[in-house]
Amino acid sequence: MPNATGKEIQQLLVLIKPDGLKKSLTGNILTKLSEAKLCIVAAKVVHVGRELASDHYIHLKDKPFFAELIEYIQGKIHGEPYNRVLALVYQGEDAIQKLRRIAGATNPEEADPISIRGAYGRITTKGVYENVIHCSSDPAEAEREIKLWFDPAEIIGVPYATKKIALEKTEKIVWA
Repeated sequence: MPNATGKEIQQLLVLIKPDGLKKSLTGNILTKLSEAKLCIVAAKVVHVGRELASDHYIHLKDKPFFAELIEYIQGKIHGEPYNRVLALVYQGEDAIQKLRRIAGATNPEEADPISIRGAYGRITTKGVYENVIHCSSDPAEAEREIKLWFDPAEIIGVPYATKKIALEKTEKIVWA
């Protein structure tokens, strides 16, 4: 959706992956992302279950590295307490292009050395790309991913259509 200046306002999902957390890169990554001058409209730490991991990478399900990719995003390679990700939703003018440029190429060896992946990523001896960050690739993928990782109530200024539904017999953990 274009704004008053004609620039497209976009949202995208950004994940700081388990290897980024293990290497204590969260602050460095957030500082680098701030160069885009975008707004964070949602953020949370997520323990990634198999279903969420599989749904997130559904487009790669037929690739030979799919199983390793699922273990990687779940943090199984990195163990406790790094078996989680920091999930964020960024919003702003041309957000996808801006943050993907800062993140760099998916393959850390092909990424610009000043990009996040170029500076902090690596390829393991098993061939897994530990590229510390995920950024949605296009607006349709951003919407799909944001809806996977966040409920509407977790996002400030919900960017997509919502509806109210009545739930019966729901359980919720509350403070004791």
